[in-house]
Amino acid sequence: MIILKSDREIEKISVACRVVVGALKELKKEIKAGITTEELDRIAEEYILSKGAKPAFKGYRGYPATLCTSINEEVVHGIPSKRRLAEGDIISLDLGAIHDGYYGDAALTIGVGKISREAERLVKVTEESLYRGIEEAQPGKRLGDISWAIQSHVEGAGYSAVYDFVGHGIGRNLHEEPQVPNFGASGQGPRLKEGMVLAIEPMVNMGGAATRILDDNWTAVTKDGSLSAHAEHTVAITGKGPMILTIF
Repeated sequence: MIILKSDREIEKISVACRVVVGALKELKKEIKAGITTEELDRIAEEYILSKGAKPAFKGYRGYPATLCTSINEEVVHGIPSKRRLAEGDIISLDLGAIHDGYYGDAALTIGVGKISREAERLVKVTEESLYRGIEEAQPGKRLGDISWAIQSHVEGAGYSAVYDFVGHGIGRNLHEEPQVPNFGASGQGPRLKEGMVLAIEPMVNMGGAATRILDDNWTAVTKDGSLSAHAEHTVAITGKGPMILTIF
């Protein structure tokens, strides 16, 4: 069942989203060669707690950390560790917070120092595809319009949209209906309505779309070892169009 949110509930979600954005801004300042992903996780958790919120991911289905740190060929759900970032890496930071019973969720991919032109383009296209999807989050449109806008932009650039992981509704729960795939046909799926709040999150591979899960049972990587990037916003559908709640 898709739960429509009131204006008051959207404001509560936006408070959680502002905590997420603040934490991601702090993390961006710290991204440099030599820092460990465990250190990034600590920074994220301390920031969230300092704002009177709680980490949304820690303990969720057994996930052991506050932050997801996915490097290079890692698509999503990379677990923070003692691994140190290296010059030329790209890292996806995916973060959620709970405040007053409501969730916020966002992700971005950042380069470590100077990255290759190919990696820069992958990150740029991923971000562009997110905004193409958000443009379609209008009352009266269909969910498939969001999915197709993402897929067509990604594939038009010569990349692959990941099929194995999707976006989602969000509110009192981290994952609510509907699922928001990054592939699909325009004009298909549930009708979009005012009050829907969606976490739209394209995951884009430089090579093929196939992924596999590592032995930690969390980290998803590209099957062919190609680079992957990830971008996510929490978006409310309003009578005036899409409202990005995790705007930087």
